[in-house]
Amino acid sequence: MAGAALSALEGDHEVVTAGTLTIPGQPMSWRTRDAMAEHGLASPQHRSTQADADHLAAADLVVGLAVEHVQWVRREFPQHAHKTATLKRLVRDGVTGDLAAVELDPSWEDVEDPGGGELPEFQRAAAEVVELVGKLHAALS
Repeated sequence: MAGAALSALEGDHEVVTAGTLTIPGQPMSWRTRDAMAEHGLASPQHRSTQADADHLAAADLVVGLAVEHVQWVRREFPQHAHKTATLKRLVRDGVTGDLAAVELDPSWEDVEDPGGGELPEFQRAAAEVVELVGKLHAALS
């Protein structure tokens, strides 16, 4: 959702999406697709990709939607932790300093994962992600 939302915004940026625990090659769920469509977003060619050293090395900024995503980067690829934070943290605090030094707080940093929920949970998550991505984009522009 976040990758599609950011890709849809004007600007000089390349967006690459990859997950921290994925089965590579899987299409997005119909719930995700439908929730994104309500915001005019589509990514019909999307297939899941596992984040790896090459993805992280090429990135100027690594954005996680949950604390556990940032923790995974810190644990598996500590050399890239300095440029990794949650979407909510980046929106609230901006992209400043060594992000690896930031203490993570799951009480407010996670975008709720709709997981196996029903369409309304995906719609709420999409609305939140689209709003947050818009704010991050504005702050980075």
